Amino acid sequence: MMNAQATPAEVANVMQHVRDRGYKPIELPGADRLAIGVLGSNPSSIRDAVVALPGVVAAIPVSKPYKMVGLEWHPERSVVNVGGVPIGDGSLVVAAGPCAVESEAQLLETAAGVAAAGAGLLRGGAYKPRSSPYSFRGLGAQGLEHLRAAREVTGLPVVTEVLTPSDVAVVAEAADMLQVGTRNAQNFSLLEAVGEARKPVLLKRGLSNTVEEWLLSAEYIVAHGNNDVVLCERGIRTFESSTRNTLDLSAVPLVKSLSHLPILVDPSHATGHRHLVPSMALAAVAAGADGLLIEVHPSPDDALSDGPQSLTLEQFASLMDDVRRLVTALRHELVGVPSHEAR
Repeated sequence: MMNAQATPAEVANVMQHVRDRGYKPIELPGADRLAIGVLGSNPSSIRDAVVALPGVVAAIPVSKPYKMVGLEWHPERSVVNVGGVPIGDGSLVVAAGPCAVESEAQLLETAAGVAAAGAGLLRGGAYKPRSSPYSFRGLGAQGLEHLRAAREVTGLPVVTEVLTPSDVAVVAEAADMLQVGTRNAQNFSLLEAVGEARKPVLLKRGLSNTVEEWLLSAEYIVAHGNNDVVLCERGIRTFESSTRNTLDLSAVPLVKSLSHLPILVDPSHATGHRHLVPSMALAAVAAGADGLLIEVHPSPDDALSDGPQSLTLEQFASLMDDVRRLVTALRHELVGVPSHEAR
């Protein structure tokens, strides 16, 4: 922690001392003074070497294993801009669309419907990881072209999943935000690759990840140069079989007490049943989530992926009306296109 009156020369001197000892220094400007973060194995060992340097007020160990995504390191809350849509600024953003992109017509119909209802982002899978090798696994590159077309028509920024490091460049070229799914939450090669892509990342919680493991996965992305990370709670695997997963809404306020990163909630994957999605979506808003990730399909019963948990366009519009009333009661702002009624 530098003195509020520390000179540029004193700051540079501390940075050089840190580098000379084999650690990585990062400047962390604050409202009142500058801090210098030190990354590396056992960085507290250099505490005595820097605490007496000119301009240094204190050398404070960071207690959590994750550094750059923690509030100790970065006390101001992060705002991630996705194609002009802010996430984490105190407003609420809803990303909606089909689990999988099946055709251009299906995607365009869905995109127009969710935009009219007030969604701020369009989600849709061009590449789909599936438990069975015989299930529909997306249209791949063609699906990316359909997402581009939907963005052109609706203006909604696109969120889509990337599965492998080799696909990061092509997906990043088409999408406004890269999604890392639950199965890849600890695929460290992929986390490093999306970190180097410099595109906003939506990081879903792993099936059995603790909150600490989840935040450490986010740390991989940030440590590789990408600060634009949004977390997504999508339910964890427990003994309960009545729902697809167990939605851990306590993770929302817990994460906000530990990290500066924004957090969304995905009630579709968490519950696996469309009749449960609206209630859990509203509960997530009340818990303090920065946004929602909702699966929507024009004809869920005919969907090639996750139809039982997908809302119809009419059900989504009804949910958005309820969300709008709730965020008004909670004094939030809903980011997105206004509904037909609002127009």
